[in-house]
This record gives sequence, structure tokens and C-alpha cells, in this order.
Amino acid sequence: MSKKPDNVVFDEELQIYNAKSLPYATDMSAPKIELTDISHWKNNTVTKVNHQLGAKFNELQMEYQKLMEQYEFNKLIYAAKFSFEPVIGKIYHLYKRTDESTFLSLLNPQECSFNFLKSFRLNADQIWEVVD
Repeated sequence: MSKKPDNVVFDEELQIYNAKSLPYATDMSAPKIELTDISHWKNNTVTKVNHQLGAKFNELQMEYQKLMEQYEFNKLIYAAKFSFEPVIGKIYHLYKRTDESTFLSLLNPQECSFNFLKSFRLNADQIWEVVD
């Protein structure tokens, strides 16, 4: 095998001329390779991504707070005294006795003088939802 001149780009292993497939210039007459300045793009993108992730984090945090509030209300209701089987979709009212115990009732707060806490509706998943 003959030795090729230094200015000829030949891959000995593959036995091919590969100047056009190399990622760098192999000739003095090749155009100058300049790196594109992408710092502006990076800065803008980082700002946008941070904003988007921050918004998503706040959304998840609010959802978590709602979930914990719903958990606490359900815990309170299921610990309350009631002697009936609640019907899905119906509104019930939670009251507190003088001894700090709670009970669930069908009576509206306007119809009685109990210490009213909140009104709830039982959904199809057996989860109590606050009714305003």
C-alpha cells in the first residue's frame, strides 16, 4: 500500500477518502468554522422553562393543598357520629356538640340551633365534598 500525501484525507482502516464526512476542515481553503453563539437562546429558554416548571410546581402545590383539605374533611366526617347510610349526591351538614364531638345531620343550619361547621355532599367515589 502506498503512502498518501499529507493533504489527502484517506482512512486507512476503511480504505476510503473521507474528507467530506469529517466534522472539521481538512484543507486550508475550507471555510472557517465558527461556533454559533447560542447563549441568548439558552438564556431565553432557561427562563421560559423555569417559568413553566415554577407554574406547574405551584399548580401541584395547590392541588396537594386541596387534596389534604379534602382528606381532613373526610377524616372528620367519617369520625363523626351518624346513624344513617348517606345517599350519594345528597347534602348533609356537619355540626359540633358542646363536648367537641361531631355529628352529621340532614337538618339545614337554618332549621336548628346546633353549632354548624360545614355542609357536604357525598360523591360516587364515597368522598365527601364541601358544599358552599
